[in-house]
Formats: sequence, structure tokens, C-alpha cells
Amino acid sequence: MVADSWTVTRRDFAHWARQPGQLAVGLVFPVMMLVMFAYFLGGGMAVPGGGKYVEFLVPGMFALTMAFGLEATMTALTQDMNRGIIDRFRALPMATSAVLVGRSIADMLQSAAGLLVMVGAGLLMGWRSHHGPGAALAAVGLSLLFRFAMLWVGILVGLVAGRPEMVQAVQILIWPVTFLSSAFTSPDTMPDWLGAIARWNPLSSTAGAVRDLFGNPHWSDGSWATDNAVLLAVLWPLVLLAVFFPLAVARYGRLSR
Repeated sequence: MVADSWTVTRRDFAHWARQPGQLAVGLVFPVMMLVMFAYFLGGGMAVPGGGKYVEFLVPGMFALTMAFGLEATMTALTQDMNRGIIDRFRALPMATSAVLVGRSIADMLQSAAGLLVMVGAGLLMGWRSHHGPGAALAAVGLSLLFRFAMLWVGILVGLVAGRPEMVQAVQILIWPVTFLSSAFTSPDTMPDWLGAIARWNPLSSTAGAVRDLFGNPHWSDGSWATDNAVLLAVLWPLVLLAVFFPLAVARYGRLSR
């Protein structure tokens, strides 16, 4: 299974080498959003408790970056389904799980590279980590854990959608979910009912936990969700994995039936 999964991962590496534009866009797009919000809109943003908006924004963008880019995995799966490539894989003497595992490994490596690019961009813009390397590594680990959970949500959606054009329609729904969070501003600035949703958004939990671990400005309204952001940043991905991982595996197993 390990050898077959690595073979599928190397297939994605070959795609990146032949089509580097898609990989470059995935790495540059979050940086463009960071620059836009920090320099175009940052002057009008109030930071909870005071401090620089860039130090509030950058950790939120780390979490947001982990939610973006799922369409690449969803599109790749649907294209393989429609071209008969997955049927061919299933007919070969290889581990059944290798296709999904290989694709998830490639996605996580790309996500780690994207997070590294974001860290570099944040440092150039004046963002800093204030709690030492151990806390910084924990923040990176929580970000990647959130990505891993969101990845399996994307895999299931791709398998259910079945066609690339359906993926393009579904990915539009990602935007409201990501913006309805504490990535850019405090939920206290939202209407009460929207703020309540934003407080319990898994992305908000990861963003809040990352801010705490980096020692950056963060907001707290005294609610359980905000006071236990690190705990929720662990629990939410585990819940998402417990729900979507078995559903994705089961859906993949039914493709040829």
C-alpha cells in the first residue's frame, strides 16, 4: 500500500512539473489576498485589544489558506473519474486505497509548501512569532491538521460531484464559509446570529489557536469557544475526519458498482 500510494503521489508530482502554472497560482493566490487585506483594507480595521492588524491577519490567513485550494483535489478526482483512469487503477494489481492516499499525500505536501510561502510573506510584511519555536511548530501543526481534515471533505465532495463543472459550482460555497469566520475580523463586529456562527466555525478555532500560539493579537468575548480555541482546533478536525474519511472511502469503493 505504501509503495502504490507513493507511485500515485509521484504521478501528481509529474503533473506539477508539466503544468507548473496551476501550482504557482495555488501558492501565489493566498499571498495576493494577504497583501490586499493588509494594505488595501487594513487601515480601516480595528484590532481587538490593540496591536498591528498585520499580526492579527497573518495567522488568520494561515488558517484560510488551509481551506482554499480544495478545488484542485476535487477537480483532479473528477477528471480521473470521467477519463476512466480510476477504473483503470481499480483494474490493476494495486492497493485500493492507494489512489486516495497518494492524492492526499500530494495535497498535503503542496499545502505545506503554501504555508511556508505564507510564513515568508508574513515575515516580509512585519508579522512575527513571539512565543518561541515550540509554540510556532504547534501552530503550524494545527494548521496542517485542519488542512488534512478539509482535504477529506474535498475528496468526498469530488467523488459525489462526479464532474469538473460541478466542482466549480460547489467551490463557490467555500467562500461564504471561509469569510464567516475570525480570519479577517472579530465576530463581535457581525450581527449577533452571524457572530455566533463565526465563533463556532472550525476555521475560527484554528485561526484563534494559531494566534494564541504565535502570541499575536486575538479577540475573546468570554465565550467557551473563544477561550478554548486550541482545544477546538484539535477537536474540530478530528470530528471532520471521523465523519468524512469513512464516507469518502465508502464512496470510492462504490464507484464501479
